Amino acid sequence: MNVDIRTAKTESEIKDAFAVREAVFVNEQNVSIDDERDALDETATHIVGYVDEQPLIASRLRFVDDYGKFERICVVKSRRGLTLGKQVIQHMENVTKATGYYKAKLNSQTHAEGFYQSLGYETVSDEFIDAGIPHVTMIKTL
Repeated sequence: MNVDIRTAKTESEIKDAFAVREAVFVNEQNVSIDDERDALDETATHIVGYVDEQPLIASRLRFVDDYGKFERICVVKSRRGLTLGKQVIQHMENVTKATGYYKAKLNSQTHAEGFYQSLGYETVSDEFIDAGIPHVTMIKTL
């Protein structure tokens, strides 16, 4: 499978990232569009991944204090379980290190906690609710 994960630079790539996020979070998980899209999108780095030129992966990256904050990580439902999630995390980790940051932090939906643990992330919070979905905060030294 030919996977092309990139930092979104063009308006078209950013729109593709938002479309994937909307498909997963709004349409599939019933998160309101107002919760899914926020003012932080204006200054965040957006990541989009394509398989056979179709946008199927998205995330956003912000730099907060001394870590890269990984957010809105998603893969369209039909393509989960094919290592695309792992590949987007690796891309985000590489971008974070290239920017001079060596710690990553994310808020994982609790059903995905084991996935992030398998990639070296450690849970550092109790469970909390975000957009109606249970989450935990996780960190990793890169």
